Amino acid sequence: MKTPRAIPNALAGKVPGGNGPLHGSEFRMVFFGAALALALITPGAGLAEESAANKNELVPATLDLGLQPPLNRHDRYLLSQNSTGTTQTLPQPSSTEPPAKPKKPLRFEETEAGKSYLLPAGEIVGFNILLNRFNYYFIDKQVYGTTYHTVRENLSGRWAVDTDPFAVNQFMHPYQGSIYFGLARSTGLGYWESLGYTFGGSLLWEIAGESGLPSINDLVTTGFGGTFLGEPLFRMASLLLEGGGETPGFWREVGAAAIAPSLGFTRFAFGDRFRSVFDSHDPAVYTYVRFGWNKVDNVFDEAVSKKVKRDAATADFHMAYGLPGKAGYTYKRPFDYFDFEFSANTANVFENIMSRGLLVGKEYEVGDTYRGIWGLYGSYDYISPQIFRVSSTALSLGTTAQWWLSKTVALQGSALGGLGYGAAGTIHGTGERDYHYGATPQALLALRLMFGEAANLDLTARSYYVSSAASTEDRGSERIYRGDAAFTVRVHGPHAVTLKYNTSQRNAHYPDINDTHQTVTTLSLLYTYSFGETRFGAIQWRAADKLSMNQTDFDAPRAGELNR
Repeated sequence: MKTPRAIPNALAGKVPGGNGPLHGSEFRMVFFGAALALALITPGAGLAEESAANKNELVPATLDLGLQPPLNRHDRYLLSQNSTGTTQTLPQPSSTEPPAKPKKPLRFEETEAGKSYLLPAGEIVGFNILLNRFNYYFIDKQVYGTTYHTVRENLSGRWAVDTDPFAVNQFMHPYQGSIYFGLARSTGLGYWESLGYTFGGSLLWEIAGESGLPSINDLVTTGFGGTFLGEPLFRMASLLLEGGGETPGFWREVGAAAIAPSLGFTRFAFGDRFRSVFDSHDPAVYTYVRFGWNKVDNVFDEAVSKKVKRDAATADFHMAYGLPGKAGYTYKRPFDYFDFEFSANTANVFENIMSRGLLVGKEYEVGDTYRGIWGLYGSYDYISPQIFRVSSTALSLGTTAQWWLSKTVALQGSALGGLGYGAAGTIHGTGERDYHYGATPQALLALRLMFGEAANLDLTARSYYVSSAASTEDRGSERIYRGDAAFTVRVHGPHAVTLKYNTSQRNAHYPDINDTHQTVTTLSLLYTYSFGETRFGAIQWRAADKLSMNQTDFDAPRAGELNR
């Protein structure tokens, strides 16, 4: 896809300029950032709560217009601090009549009657038309001035790898794909059916959405990347609605629409026909948000070191969904397990967006202390640490598991290795395209060591090799490494303090230019708010009589936890 040079690469940290109308990538970047921010601050979300009631019942969280949070979100922390052994008396209902049971949310019908195959096709066509017209009038009339002649040429002509800015190809296209995917998903279609609609929407855009040659790289990032990004967004939005019972409240609807605009549009536009909510099957979920300050400690690149912003405010969001070890939870659907991370800062807007999920797999166990899942994972990564960037859409084989090392200490982690189609390069380069495409072998090792509810240590290492195979230029390669270490200490209730260290390295080799070595390290001090239903994400499946009676208050199992 050919995008005009006038569009700034906002996601790479370049500051928009000019007094003209808002450019396309800038507009979409601001909109997406605002949507995620709105979703994170939505009150009464309760994303990771689990009712102490029957696990087959989903109890809606009450929308409290005051500043007090629902008790069931924080009672475990209040009880854990009761070191004197006294018992707090909770207020009792004044009425002698038993309270009415909250109603379950309406569910997607798993029948053909509950689906629509025609509606999402029409929505995708309409979305492409509106997007084309917007881009034509506000961005570039030549690029988006498609005609019968340009469509005919694209149908019969060759496919190419375009020269669009990195953020357009590697972020905007996957997000556009997530819109196609969400339109199909929200009308009752399954993951694999929605994948077909995503590719269809991308193909239609490449043929009729722009006047330039259709782009094969856009088809990959929009089709596959769009689903690997779109399914977690759809599930997070659905989880928010699911907690609202039969009739989710206003803020839940707003939050769900902010997370997954396609879902919000379908629910608003078609009323009761698609008001049903996706059934999560009650997964074990661990979620946190972090806010704070990071400082670039070292930059090994004399050419660009003066352009790096050393201090920045930062915000992180992370959700682990479907953690292994919970009794009764199965992995029969794509993304019944997924891990989603998002970071933004004032120096570089989107620092990273990373999503991985189990497409096809199976659970396993070793003894009484080890539970895990293994299989084929799909992943989408976008990483941009100021001076360079890398992105990949990949398929990997791997495992995610938890191991109880002692009665209170657990180790949780994922190990993946696979092949993707990726791109990497420098942000401050020159030329029509300052990044390199190619087949990308990659690996991930992520570990979390949890010390009850007192503290945890996160260690993550990622490696990407953007090769010359299937490359736009049959030369050169890039090796990217990124490592994170974060130590979190709980202060009070869901509140914690995190010290985080990050290092990112790039080694680029091309036959006609000097080898490039770039390194940037960052130190961050962050406030962390955890929504987790378990101890920093630890899942408890062991029998009560096997647990120590000398656990600290921080490690005491909560009501109902041992019955999972």
